[in-house]
Amino acid sequence: MNHIKLSEEIIARVGGVNNIEHIEHCSTRLRLSLLDNQLVDIAALEKLPGVLGVRVNAQCQVIVGKYIVEVYNVIKQLSQGHAQPEKKRKHAKKWGTYCIDFIISIFQPLVPAIAGGGILKSLLILLDLIGWLSKSSSTYKTLDNIASAPIYFLPILVAITTATKLKVNILVAVSAVSVMILPAMGKQLADGAQFISFDLKNVAYASQVFPAIMCVILYSQTERFFNHYSPSVLRTFLSPMLSLLVTVPVTLLFLGPIGYELGSWLAIGILWLYGKLGFVATALLAAALPFMVASGMHKPLLPYAVSSLAQFGREIVYAPASLAHNIAESGTCMAIALKSRNKAMRSTALSAGISALCGITEPALYGVTLLNKKALYGVVAGGTIGGAVMGWMVVEGFALVSPGLPSMSIFISPDNRWNILYAFLGAGLSFIVSFMFTFSLWREENKKGEEKPLPGESYLYSPAEGQVIPLSQVKDDVFSAGIMGSGIAIIPSKGALYAPIDGTISTVFEHGHAASMLTSNGAEIIFHIGIDTIKLNGRGFTSRISVNQKVKAGDLLIEFDLNTLIAAGYDPVVIMVVANSEQFQVSSSAPAHTINNRYNVMTLKESV
Repeated sequence: MNHIKLSEEIIARVGGVNNIEHIEHCSTRLRLSLLDNQLVDIAALEKLPGVLGVRVNAQCQVIVGKYIVEVYNVIKQLSQGHAQPEKKRKHAKKWGTYCIDFIISIFQPLVPAIAGGGILKSLLILLDLIGWLSKSSSTYKTLDNIASAPIYFLPILVAITTATKLKVNILVAVSAVSVMILPAMGKQLADGAQFISFDLKNVAYASQVFPAIMCVILYSQTERFFNHYSPSVLRTFLSPMLSLLVTVPVTLLFLGPIGYELGSWLAIGILWLYGKLGFVATALLAAALPFMVASGMHKPLLPYAVSSLAQFGREIVYAPASLAHNIAESGTCMAIALKSRNKAMRSTALSAGISALCGITEPALYGVTLLNKKALYGVVAGGTIGGAVMGWMVVEGFALVSPGLPSMSIFISPDNRWNILYAFLGAGLSFIVSFMFTFSLWREENKKGEEKPLPGESYLYSPAEGQVIPLSQVKDDVFSAGIMGSGIAIIPSKGALYAPIDGTISTVFEHGHAASMLTSNGAEIIFHIGIDTIKLNGRGFTSRISVNQKVKAGDLLIEFDLNTLIAAGYDPVVIMVVANSEQFQVSSSAPAHTINNRYNVMTLKESV
């Protein structure tokens, strides 16, 4: 895949670099905070090769799967120096939307560091349990310090992500927050400190999130104020000094204690809800996660998860519910991979199932389960059962990471050896229930699979890979008006024309842009690649067929260079019509998603 080209295409379709206010990424998707979401061309984004899906809500999320890091790095590099932080939003965000965007932008970048430390800590617990590395050894303690650092220094990490989001001086923001976790400051607070006769509350700020966020928000305001009013010759040192002199005392006196209580009450509130609903809370969250992950709305749960891990060192709702959902996605995909007769679907489902088994569910969601209701029901059923069992057994997670088989160590408890066994039990039930549910109820739809047609019927598969559109949308009156016959058109994602059915080639146009074939039941099929492409005189077209040649469904007929057609200013739409459609009952379908050339787009039934 050409990451640079894909990145440039994405930038162009989200309104250009000047529309990108902030960019982050998670395991499979770009998360773009844009100045104007209405500039996003969602349809064009979804058609890009390499883009699995697009969601626009608080942020513009572009799902690109395993190439996320490469694409993110290119877009980050291309957008550097083009940001316009002072530019006003054309369409102001609602407070709720703005808050979600703000939370995701702050907490999402924290996940790799917290997950890395959490996984290492869980592995150390495992090594101690099996007797390979004693907890009392110097090596264990050193490694444990490495694992503990991301949580202990969360205020510093949060200061960096918040300052980045607010576009203020990161080093000064970190300096302001660092005061709260200075050993000397901690000792002073413990001994009973005052500031100008005001008592400072004794708060242990290490591992806290919200005090740091509130501190940097205040600093962002003081920085702008003092930058504006400080003399330019003194601004370099005067503005940071005055900002620190205002921000830090106000934080220690008011904002820090308020933020500490906010974090505590958030974690306690979730635990209270769990106490009221019990295992039902985990089951409901697991059932809802397919829809939350698909829309990207699972990320607002991060503040709770981070606060719970920082406050109690464990978390009892999000981690087990995520495990149940991830494994249920895998179970459903594996059932479809085993049951499907469509090679492309089998391949997609198998790879998506393996990915979900490892904790990455976007390929499964966008490639398989969201496309079929019964498959989605299987995921919900498996997630609900697995989540309920883990909630009933009070399974605890000890790291913030999307759980799957490679990361099951996050459920190793230093106090409860059964915890990880219950996690495996819940995951196993999620897989089995979703697999059996899907295998029993899922049926490959005629238009997607390779089921045998009824007597007197013929299936025509798509002659190209891409997005199907009705013939009426073709920008050529001869075809759109149905003068040439009934049919469909495809906006191609790949420069290849395939035989939609078994038959004999009857015509191959000299320039290679068109051909026709005759089927065994007498249907005359005409193919036309692009609008007015005859003017290219064969440039960009390579025919692989000859007149009177026998072909099978799926055989390559013509290759064409999409870039050549587009660069020359031609519409590359692929058209397939039944010239003698009056002799048949013709039914066609135009699915909303991109299809391959084994997708049934048309059914011909012989007229009586």
